[in-house]
Amino acid sequence: MVALDAFAFVFVAGVVTALATGVGALPFFFFESISDRGNVALWGFASGIMLSASLFGLVQEGLAEGTPVEIGVGMLAGVVLVVLAHDVLLDADIDPREYAEADFKKLVLILGVLTVHSFPEGVAVGVAFADLGLEGGTELFGFTVPLLAVFMTVAISIHNIPEGTAISIPLRAMGVSKWKMVWWSVFSSLPQPVGAVIAFAFVRFAREFLPYGFGFAAGAMIYLVLTEFVPEALDTGADLPRGGKPTLAAGLALGTALMAPLAFL
Repeated sequence: MVALDAFAFVFVAGVVTALATGVGALPFFFFESISDRGNVALWGFASGIMLSASLFGLVQEGLAEGTPVEIGVGMLAGVVLVVLAHDVLLDADIDPREYAEADFKKLVLILGVLTVHSFPEGVAVGVAFADLGLEGGTELFGFTVPLLAVFMTVAISIHNIPEGTAISIPLRAMGVSKWKMVWWSVFSSLPQPVGAVIAFAFVRFAREFLPYGFGFAAGAMIYLVLTEFVPEALDTGADLPRGGKPTLAAGLALGTALMAPLAFL
């Protein structure tokens, strides 16, 4: 039986990743705007982190727990769920400009769209904590925490920062207060602690599905990077030399290099 404090610990880890999104709004406390080049670099950096964390962390750990077929099935399920969720929401693209003026119904739709984007990241955190309290981890706040969980929490947190910046840019243009920009940024990642707890509970009570869980989280995140984050970066950098691709590539390389040590731990 898993103790309640373990669930609380995983929930707190998810909250940390959500709060990190608010960090993306903090530059606006000091600067009026962020350049397109800076935004492209941030998106590339975040994408590199997510791809590395997925491949060197989740997929590699999944292969240690199961077969390539199980990982592949999990990855496919992750992609399918994200695609279907988009279809259910009619491909609703919520402009952050609508956040500050949304009524209750609009907030529900916004939260639904955000869940499609943020929930898989929370799942990745929860799955990474599957071995919480078991041997082989590092002592942290009285818990034996898997090293993968530490890296995944840090990776998702770093990845969330440019998302918070992207959310804050149009809000800043609307004249929304700085602290409200922080709140709306954090709001965009609120599904993550929920997803973390659900995934953690599932893999702890049904460990035979752990390889599928690793694959699911990796597939969903890789799909989001390739279909959402990289295109967002290219759109932002459209007016830069060579469409901002060199800046994006540099960010990707830096993010990948930062998380690559996962492959050797």
